[in-house]
Amino acid sequence: MKEFFKLIRWQNLLMVILTMVLMRYAVLAPLIGRVGVILTSGSGEEIPMSLQFPWYDFLLLVTATVFITAGGYVINDYFDIKTDLINKGKVIVGTKVPRRQAIMWHNLLNIAGVAIGFYISSRAGYIWLGALFLVVSGLLYFYSASYKRQFLIGNLVVALLTALVPMLVVFYEWPALYRYYSLNAIRLPEFNFIIYWIGGFSLFAFITNLIREIIKDIEDFEGDLAYGRNTIPVVIGILSAKIVSVSLILIMVVLLYLIWHFYISDTITLVYITAAIVLPLLYVIYKLLKSSERRELHHASSMMKIVMISGIFYSVVVKIILTWNLF
Repeated sequence: MKEFFKLIRWQNLLMVILTMVLMRYAVLAPLIGRVGVILTSGSGEEIPMSLQFPWYDFLLLVTATVFITAGGYVINDYFDIKTDLINKGKVIVGTKVPRRQAIMWHNLLNIAGVAIGFYISSRAGYIWLGALFLVVSGLLYFYSASYKRQFLIGNLVVALLTALVPMLVVFYEWPALYRYYSLNAIRLPEFNFIIYWIGGFSLFAFITNLIREIIKDIEDFEGDLAYGRNTIPVVIGILSAKIVSVSLILIMVVLLYLIWHFYISDTITLVYITAAIVLPLLYVIYKLLKSSERRELHHASSMMKIVMISGIFYSVVVKIILTWNLF
């Protein structure tokens, strides 16, 4: 069982759970709670909006996402046995977990995830949304089997799927909000602002994950080169790949401050993004530029993961700011 949890990357799955929970309860709930509505059956006084997608359906949404993500990790290790032996010196599939058993777990996790996805989509009134889980399952399989061997495509697929995790919360909350308040409120309020907020978290997840994927490809250069994978550092060289990573980091830093300046502008956010995100990103640049061995590249990759976690936890800052009116 211990090896199974290693295989499905349980720490990463916890981050998926945490991301979705924080998007719902630390961002969406306080944001819509600041919008007043007058219910047709009420006393005529404005009351704050509240979440309408049931918590038990949200729990199933998280479960479906976790199952499909776990299945993706299993199939990734299945296809990466040879390169992992060179890059990491050890593998789980084929040694501690038999290959046939790995495929079994991949199939079970994906079937369960897709089935739950269609179930909650039908409950939400949009069964076609369930196809999203089927598409993601297929993308994760083909990423491991093919896309990650192709120039840039694999990196973009992983970054897009990571960015999709926060947006899933909106995809299922939006219809529930619209359906309830279009029927029960005197005037239907605007919901666009929740797309902008969660979209900001998704954009951050996309860019930071793309940077981390490129750094990991630089770290895994030897194994990828040996087995003919056309990753960014293999195709354009390690130095050029580092330049691409640094450029994306600088773009990320500029975007953070532009978004803060034009849309947020509170001191707490400025301090948080500078201390918890920008300074670690500058450290990643330093490590990339001076790195000459795998250990330093691994430090840069680990720091990018910390940056991604810091981005997720900004949602807690949002809740504090909105709850205490600190903007």
